[in-house]
Amino acid sequence: MTKEEERLQRLKVIVNSLSEEPGCYQYLDKDGKVIYVGKAKNLKRRVSSYFNNSPKNRKTQILVSKIQDIKYVVVPTDEDALIQENNLIKEHQPFYNILLKDGKTYPSVCITNEYLPRVIKTRNIDKKLGNYYGPFSHAGTLNAMMELIGKLYHVRLCHTTISQEKMEQGKVKKCLYYDIGKCKAPCIGLQPREEYVQQIDEIKEILSGNTRQLCQKLLNEMEALAEQERFMEAERVKQKYLLAKDFDSKSRVITSTNQNIDVFSIEDDENKAFVNYMHVVNGCITRVFTNEYKKRMDETAEDILSLAIVDMREKYGVESKEIVVPFELDFTLKDASFIVPKAGDKKKLLLLSESNVRQYRLDALKQAQRLNPDQRNVNILKELQRKLKLEKIPMRIECFDNSNIMGQDEVAGCVVFIGGRKSKNDYRKYNIKSVIGPDDYASMSEVVYRKYSRAIAEETPLPDLIITDGGKGQMEVVRKVIEDQLHLTIPIAGLAKDSHHRTNELLFGFPAQVVGIEMDSPLFKLLTQIQDEVHRFAISFHKQKRAKHTTESELDAIKGIGRATKTLLLKKFKSLKRIKEADFESLAEVVGKSKAELIIQAFKE
Repeated sequence: MTKEEERLQRLKVIVNSLSEEPGCYQYLDKDGKVIYVGKAKNLKRRVSSYFNNSPKNRKTQILVSKIQDIKYVVVPTDEDALIQENNLIKEHQPFYNILLKDGKTYPSVCITNEYLPRVIKTRNIDKKLGNYYGPFSHAGTLNAMMELIGKLYHVRLCHTTISQEKMEQGKVKKCLYYDIGKCKAPCIGLQPREEYVQQIDEIKEILSGNTRQLCQKLLNEMEALAEQERFMEAERVKQKYLLAKDFDSKSRVITSTNQNIDVFSIEDDENKAFVNYMHVVNGCITRVFTNEYKKRMDETAEDILSLAIVDMREKYGVESKEIVVPFELDFTLKDASFIVPKAGDKKKLLLLSESNVRQYRLDALKQAQRLNPDQRNVNILKELQRKLKLEKIPMRIECFDNSNIMGQDEVAGCVVFIGGRKSKNDYRKYNIKSVIGPDDYASMSEVVYRKYSRAIAEETPLPDLIITDGGKGQMEVVRKVIEDQLHLTIPIAGLAKDSHHRTNELLFGFPAQVVGIEMDSPLFKLLTQIQDEVHRFAISFHKQKRAKHTTESELDAIKGIGRATKTLLLKKFKSLKRIKEADFESLAEVVGKSKAELIIQAFKE
């Protein structure tokens, strides 16, 4: 028995002894390091699936090949399994698990545990210092909240540590903030501590998102003062009430529910997933976060969202009873229910969350593209692969175009784009040899056959995609050469133009079908760039050949004027027209009197 057979036999013994209860399992490598952590409603069935004969993707095959031992723990419920999985991933950071990435440190608000508490913004969390509210992912929301608190209340802004003993001993003095009206100096007794602490309690309500209750409380207080005819005090409370009500109306987004709700949505691709979390308190969205999770295996959106919900609720310390999600999840949470809304306010909240996560993903993609332009091109080519349903990314694209005037000086050009960039060393020019007269189809057939028959003979790289500067007719000509004559399998597309000679549509398939691409998309811009480049390249070559043909036909016809003389003339006068217009003296200065006479006489005749 080989070592590999012994390894599999040993692992199957462990698998056969597993419980059929919920639990977590850990895969260990040869060094005893945890390389993967998973959860299961049925441990035995889930772990067995890794070692049966069913088809597995490449990543799973690699994982299984490295497993040397299996550890597991049985838990009472599938919720416990999910929580345990989350904890184990954070503890061991297994290579093949989703990478739980903490975002940047968002700011929070701390109400300190002092005798006269302060309200401060901070990015450092030390729970010994006080109670923390947040974090706040949007600085504008936090600043608006702190501005409201500053207008409603006069909490102390100094950094002095004030204890009861210092106050009683008279060791505290009022500061500048009292002189400018920003503080009522509770430190020297000018504001009763009971009134100051009541302000702090109301600030806690604001930071918790309970502005509605605060508004009601201020309204009741204002009415009570008015009934007692204490109108000046009632006016001051009224100003606070109007500020709180204005903030409440601005912060309330779309729902009037009194419940606390968590809303989650997800966007993922091959390598990453983005999960958005919104916390709603009394109809106000108090927190919005989007976290990025890096995939290590082929995790499904359901797997990632399940783990993210546990991770983010634990991280941000929330225990809402209702959790809004975009699809059904195969697990439960104690004292919380999952809702997949179909309509109403909760559906609007879910749509808002999905809009946030899509925008975050787009911003992350744009930032990555700025840091790595090559990756941007790869993403565009992946989009082209998806649109055309190609087997692989078209990293090498070759495009052809013909150029002639009434069948004269007929040429063709081939441009090559590798990784979305021009590869000018691979550009090729072709003089049409076998076609007489203006026949674009026959010319295209000749050039494509010459190009790829030589590539086969010399074993040079073949393209992942061929693009013709033309419609269905050009595509069919190329297909006959590639498939019928050369027996190659290369995808063929066509770029058609409108009546204004602008790139209009992409054609693909036989029979050719129009592929829908947005006109302002990066993919459409790349295709337009390819078409413009091959058109420029072919026309440029045609102009060179036509100019050479014109020059040779007249100067070379003059007996006694050789190549060296012609070169001197063109170097001096730049064109045939200027040579014809030059007088005898000017020509003689360049080529001598005898040859100047020959040139003058020839042009006269």
